[in-house]
Amino acid sequence: MKHMDQPARIILGLSFVVLVLTSHLTSTTVSALTGDRDETSLPVLTDFVKQVWDGEADVLRGVYVPDVMALPVMQQPIDEPGFVSRNNGEVTQFSGASYLGNIGLLAHNNLSGRHFSQLEVGTEVHLVFGDGRVDDFVVTEVLHFQALQPNSFWSYFLDIATDEILSAGQVFDLVYSGDYHVTFQTCIEDNGDLNWGRMFVIAMPLP
Repeated sequence: MKHMDQPARIILGLSFVVLVLTSHLTSTTVSALTGDRDETSLPVLTDFVKQVWDGEADVLRGVYVPDVMALPVMQQPIDEPGFVSRNNGEVTQFSGASYLGNIGLLAHNNLSGRHFSQLEVGTEVHLVFGDGRVDDFVVTEVLHFQALQPNSFWSYFLDIATDEILSAGQVFDLVYSGDYHVTFQTCIEDNGDLNWGRMFVIAMPLP
């Protein structure tokens, strides 16, 4: 994991706050902006590798979960750590997680993020890189948080499982720091509130 000084951590923490607070603000108009990909039938993993292969080693190009998703991975534009793809059938790699040496995968929950709720402890996840390399992971934890001030950049978050209240920076560290892993992130809707909470699914490398 890369060392990060306090100013850089603050910047990434703020970008995380912006990300989780804006991830739904335009999502209701997303489907009108882009066409939907056909996700009704998934290819086998070997065929999916061929679909996303572009020869670029060490660049993440796809995420595959048997019977759940086979989706290309888009990279965030430079200097836009809050960007999340508006295309259904795509997920976005979070640059803030990459800075820490980990992998963050983002999607709106009314688009590709809806698949994240199907991930549970024990689910195997396959990441496909541009040169055809496949890294295997297994889901070890699923976390749900309520945003206590959903329209504030400084919101605190309530851990639904433990009732512990954490700052945005603490949540960022919890889900994106540490040993090499993958974190899936999307929003939680509750009673029509699109910005009610956040879900994080953490997967560790298979032995």
